[in-house]
Amino acid sequence: MTYWKTCFGAALALLALAVSACGGSTGKGGSSPSSSVIQTMQPQALRQIVAADNTKERTIMWQLKTEKDCTLEYRMRGSEGISSEKATSKSYKGNNGVSDSYLYTVRLTNLTKGTDYEYRTRTGDTVSEWYPLKTDDGKSFKAVVVSDSQSSDYADWERLFKSAMVRNMDADFFVDLGDIVDNGEDEYQWQTWLKSVEPTISDIPLVPALGNHEAYTLDWKMMLPERYTSHFNVPQNGDSALANHYYSFDWGDVHFTVLDTSLYEEKEWIPDLYEKEKVWAKKDILQSKKKWKVVLMHKDPFQYSFADPSRPARQEGFSEEGQTFMPIFDETGVDLVLSAHLHTYRDRGHVYDFKRNPKGPAYVILGLSGNVRYPGLWKDHALDEYTAPQPETDNYVVLEASEDALILTGYLPDGSELHRTEVRKSE
Repeated sequence: MTYWKTCFGAALALLALAVSACGGSTGKGGSSPSSSVIQTMQPQALRQIVAADNTKERTIMWQLKTEKDCTLEYRMRGSEGISSEKATSKSYKGNNGVSDSYLYTVRLTNLTKGTDYEYRTRTGDTVSEWYPLKTDDGKSFKAVVVSDSQSSDYADWERLFKSAMVRNMDADFFVDLGDIVDNGEDEYQWQTWLKSVEPTISDIPLVPALGNHEAYTLDWKMMLPERYTSHFNVPQNGDSALANHYYSFDWGDVHFTVLDTSLYEEKEWIPDLYEKEKVWAKKDILQSKKKWKVVLMHKDPFQYSFADPSRPARQEGFSEEGQTFMPIFDETGVDLVLSAHLHTYRDRGHVYDFKRNPKGPAYVILGLSGNVRYPGLWKDHALDEYTAPQPETDNYVVLEASEDALILTGYLPDGSELHRTEVRKSE
């Protein structure tokens, strides 16, 4: 009997040592105090990505130059218990002076609504610092929305973004409406952009939308937006064969539908993109029980005539994207449509069946947040209710959602207010 007790005690001691060697955190769903670790891990381009249900989910991504067994550790802020999830890895080719690396992804799915967490990355006994993560509480929220951040060197963009976030430190997430970079195949631009949004992107989630510039090769030919779809593992609720192209998510009492509007660039590979997306978008919006419905899309549904006489003649009206998707927005009761692409900030008011009508969604096209400017390029559209002062400079908007209204406010880089759009439910 003494021999058995001695062996059992030794086994328990070995088990304790094994747990300690693994860092003291447990696998999926478990928790325990962490053992002594070395805080020397430095994940590159650490980023939070929006999830489908942000009351309980979040996606975390990062990069390392070498492949390692990595985990994500997380805990409620102030708690001793640590849970962990094993990261998946994917090799990733660099270019333009950026070396090859590995992309790591963890999808957290068992979080608690309205709770402050903190997380860190880990490999072996080395860990990163702790970063904040807060889940959606289902109530009112604020988001910073930028568009066309593509730039020549991203210095102006970085200044605008950082000043916007300083003025809105209570933002729950931020949106980039596409043309995130100027050339989608240029990894140097991607890494420069990812660096420019630190530390915000490690602290609150990004909502990315796919722009046409994400689908250009280094020699400016068209391609599938492979670097965009690698860098951003968005909710997998779109087409399973087109992962990370289009998706939807909820925050508060708002359902967001995020479209891929790059048919022209992707047609060689996905000729039926819009046909598939129309079916999906209609089903996605109709099945949502949220009070508010918002669409995020890069290319604008309106078509503007050129003010520049050297440009080819083009009739005012509605773009291919507008003709394709606006009837669906009417049918499904969308409240607000935010777009980009033309580098001009305009509010077109409510439009239904391609005409002014309070029954329809409000349509706002955001200006540019980078430094690729098109001064004096566009004529006014008959449906324009507001146009930003010309020649137009960079700007950003803040979306505030409550039970009563969606309020979208545009700002110049210095924080001066440009325009306000309020969307309320008709009685």
